[in-house]
Amino acid sequence: MVNGHHPPAISALGLRKRFGDHTVLDGIDLTVPEGTIYSLLGPNGAGKTITVQILSTLISADAGEIRIGGHDLASERRAVRGLIGVTGQFAAVDELLTGRENLLLMGDLHHLPRRDSKRLAAELLERFDLVEAADKTAGSYSGGMTRRLDLAMTLVGDPRVIFLDEPTTGLDPRSRRTMWQIIRGLVDDDGVTVFLTTQYLEEADQLADRIAVLDNGRLVAEGTAAELKRLVPGGHIRLRFADRDRLEAAARSLGDRARLLAEDANEEFTLAVPSDGGVAALRAVLDRLDADHIEVEGLAVHTPDLDDVFLTLTGYSTADKEAAA
Repeated sequence: MVNGHHPPAISALGLRKRFGDHTVLDGIDLTVPEGTIYSLLGPNGAGKTITVQILSTLISADAGEIRIGGHDLASERRAVRGLIGVTGQFAAVDELLTGRENLLLMGDLHHLPRRDSKRLAAELLERFDLVEAADKTAGSYSGGMTRRLDLAMTLVGDPRVIFLDEPTTGLDPRSRRTMWQIIRGLVDDDGVTVFLTTQYLEEADQLADRIAVLDNGRLVAEGTAAELKRLVPGGHIRLRFADRDRLEAAARSLGDRARLLAEDANEEFTLAVPSDGGVAALRAVLDRLDADHIEVEGLAVHTPDLDDVFLTLTGYSTADKEAAA
């Protein structure tokens, strides 16, 4: 604890990694507060999985300072390993064992008394909705069930920091959303910190408290989803008016910035004003209209989505990225 505050769950300064002549990570800095979900986005080959492997002690960085839960990774590797759990792109489930047996095996690996392992296995099977399949071999599980069991196995060690490397890859939309609920519950209910890499922009948008975009070994942007969306053009404020007179008066007041939207049933008497979506920009528009005594019937703020952000920052669209996978 520093100055009465907990240290970040994860901090990395100047993280570098090369393989031969190829620089995978080129001096990245990360800070992840306790009890949050931090998502790392980037095109294939950007270095997301290497980052997870370094932070979770699986491989060593060439340079950089890393602390996990306040412990220096270089000198306190054992303490760091006691704090973390890792779920990778490929499940670590033994398909020849039942779900219950997989969990009991993890208990043995963590040197838990068998009575405690049995109790914990029962609790996790119920929590992850696997009770009915508990005594079936894991090889008979669906993809979603296997992922849930894999994450449950990670929790046997009671980790305070969990690294999830593309945990929902290949799952159908319903299974993916179930995993989202479980992941969010780990943070909201248990206070766990989650470091998440994902190929699904919607996943980062739904789950992450903060998002970093990694491209060519460098972090090219970092912030909340809303902050990142304001980085790219295309945002605007939609202003709706009660009648054409007010619409035309607003158009004159706002000048060339405003454009009339298509006058269909949903956009009648509506103007769009370019904006980054921030509070200051919204206040400026409303103050201008208020000064001219023009009443606004309703408003909405439109910002680009994360796909737009990804394309602008990395030069890859989601479709390009998935085609390259």
